Amino acid sequence: MDGNGRWAEQRSLPRTEGHRAAETTVIDIIEAARSAGVEWLSLYAFSTENWNRPGVEVDYLMRLVRRVVRKHAPLLLARGIRCRFLGAADPRIPRELIQDFDDLTTLTGDNRRMTLTVAFDHGGRRDIVEAARSLIRSGTSADDLTERVFAEHLPFPDTPDVDLVIRTSGEHRISNFMLWKVAYAEWVFPEVLWPDFRAPDFLACLHAYQRRDRRFGGLPAQPNGDPR
Repeated sequence: MDGNGRWAEQRSLPRTEGHRAAETTVIDIIEAARSAGVEWLSLYAFSTENWNRPGVEVDYLMRLVRRVVRKHAPLLLARGIRCRFLGAADPRIPRELIQDFDDLTTLTGDNRRMTLTVAFDHGGRRDIVEAARSLIRSGTSADDLTERVFAEHLPFPDTPDVDLVIRTSGEHRISNFMLWKVAYAEWVFPEVLWPDFRAPDFLACLHAYQRRDRRFGGLPAQPNGDPR
């Protein structure tokens, strides 16, 4: 969800105003995804690298996320959306915010209409390192290690591989996002900044994905079943 700061700068506003404006987009896209039948939606809200931002901005983001979580919890419950938080391991995260994450996870735990994963204090490399540590602690031998076994030690192992990544604002970077899960993802890079991103933009990305020929390293099959 990229471009909040630039959105604010273009309007001669503080960067924090861009983050505040992003709330509307978050809810709009969650609703659009649910209506489109998307069963798994992940939002990259705060990376492990975002701790390098100015303290004032980080503090604002912590307060904003807490307000958004508490404000929209009834809506998420009513829509049948199960909420989970990927990351959230750094001790600098306020205890009150961690409690809000836990409360929302418990509140929506039985929902199955859609799973919403909010990546907060998330880093793909850290997830891989933690999975390796988990394997070592479990005593898994080298001969028994497979990609499937490794994936079972990642956070939320029931999460399927990512099909589509949408990165707004025209930036063309992975930025340490779900590195294992995006191995064969399709990517779309709309130029629109996140606070201006709306349901029609999201649906356009879905339609672009649907037109892709996903071969996973193979060749497309001809009608008679032979590769071409």
